[in-house]
Amino acid sequence: MRLLRDPSCSSVFMSIAENLARVRERIDTAARRAGRRSEDVALMAVSKTFPADSIREAYEAGLRLFGENRVQEFAGKSDALRNLDAAEWHLIGHLQTNKAAKAVELFSAVDSVDSLRLAQKLNATAQQLKKKLQVLIEINVGGETAKSGVAPDSAELEHLLIVARELEHLEFRGLMTVPPFADDPREARPYFRKLRELRDQIAARRLPAIDMHTLSMGMSHDFEVAIEEGSTCVRIGTAIFGSRTRDITTQ
Repeated sequence: MRLLRDPSCSSVFMSIAENLARVRERIDTAARRAGRRSEDVALMAVSKTFPADSIREAYEAGLRLFGENRVQEFAGKSDALRNLDAAEWHLIGHLQTNKAAKAVELFSAVDSVDSLRLAQKLNATAQQLKKKLQVLIEINVGGETAKSGVAPDSAELEHLLIVARELEHLEFRGLMTVPPFADDPREARPYFRKLRELRDQIAARRLPAIDMHTLSMGMSHDFEVAIEEGSTCVRIGTAIFGSRTRDITTQ
């Protein structure tokens, strides 16, 4: 069993199962505070950089939804995880078009579609593999040049929404974002609200082939604020798996 340093107390070590229980409690509290049901908020474990053993421990603790950032990294772990039959693997990191084919092979969903060109490439590969791939459109709500994502008021987003009906092997399920980082998680609130409002605007248009059910927003630092603003999927790494630099392993 891996013992992980509790981010809130440097002298306390928690197991993945214990961390998971605490995260679920925080999700429930945030949902109730917003007048929502915790069952309506999916918990995605961000397992990037963590070994297959840690992912397996999280699976045994009840997690089924996992997010990975890099195609090549997950490819190196996928064989060791193949027997986790109920696990669902999502790519949540930036995807280059030259790696789109491999991504379609490995993942059931790509939550970081940030261009029409990438969507078309994913669709073509999914067609070849006779597969239906779930996707989210990544929105750069903060307009940060260092981050990927479509600008919320861009022609690229509009084109993607209109052309979606032609991409028959993709299921457009909603939006994803990573807001600008701030020490105070409450500073992310306007960005989460902006994504929710954009989702509502798109949903009101009732565009063919576009489902706006999913709002993937909120990570370990700010997921409670995201839930208050309508997130339907939070992406949690450190709060479940512990620090990536100070983890220890015991037998």
